[in-house]
Amino acid sequence: MSTVTTSTISSAPLINKRVVVDWLGIAPFLIFALLFLILPTIYLIAGAFLTPDGSFTLKNIADLFTKSIWDSYWISIKVSLASSLGGALIGFYLAWALVMGGLPTWLRHAFLTFSGVASNFAGVPLAFAFIATIGRLGLVTLLMSNWFGFNLYSKGFNLYSFLGLTLTYMYFQIPLMVLIITPALDGMKKEWREAASILGATNKQYWLMVALPILWPSLLGTTLLLFANAFGAIATAIALTGSSLNIIPIQLYAQIRGDVLHNANLGYAMALGMIVITGISNVIYIIMRVRAERWQK
Repeated sequence: MSTVTTSTISSAPLINKRVVVDWLGIAPFLIFALLFLILPTIYLIAGAFLTPDGSFTLKNIADLFTKSIWDSYWISIKVSLASSLGGALIGFYLAWALVMGGLPTWLRHAFLTFSGVASNFAGVPLAFAFIATIGRLGLVTLLMSNWFGFNLYSKGFNLYSFLGLTLTYMYFQIPLMVLIITPALDGMKKEWREAASILGATNKQYWLMVALPILWPSLLGTTLLLFANAFGAIATAIALTGSSLNIIPIQLYAQIRGDVLHNANLGYAMALGMIVITGISNVIYIIMRVRAERWQK
């Protein structure tokens, strides 16, 4: 009895030390999240309901429905929706080709590695890459004009427009889709296809009646994640279009920076609106991901 008691007492300090070490391991992340995510979010939410002198007001929230701000939200939603749908569609077919298309294994590894890099390639470098490639004096633009007599810009294309920004966003949306949807395609069991074939289903019927219903939560959730990813992007848009395409992140930046416009509290209200929109997208994504994981267990 005394031996059991002694061993229990001696193991208690080891358990406590292990708990301390575990918490120390995640402490840098918790501190980073607190300083750069949680506290700033609380600060801007509070600032959205305050005047510059610190009084409570709902005017900032009401001003979100003025035409200029509403139009900025709508442009951002359209760009995010277009780039997320395009990125999801192309990314899904690329992932399908890598997982189920019978391509060499080395090509899959190489493409997934590239996707990991490309999905994080954004901001000024991405804008410069597109300007240098398909800008008015870009390499591809000049080659098409000199070699084939096809002037891209005379046909109505403009890199610094809605279409140009959407194509630029799709550069990092497509590889992000590939990275996220590939595990879902890997989770498709061969037994499901074999069972469908035994029952006489064609390949089209298998995809319409078996595969797509199973993949639908993952597809919808990932598309919403791409939407949120594009909705908050600002550096690429500023470097590419400047103020010619007044999406909501650019207008928010102008309000807080204060060069011409300066109403920080209205900027906080704009940020609150962005948090609500991206928050809804992320919540639905999490719900869809949990639902999709049920089929992979």
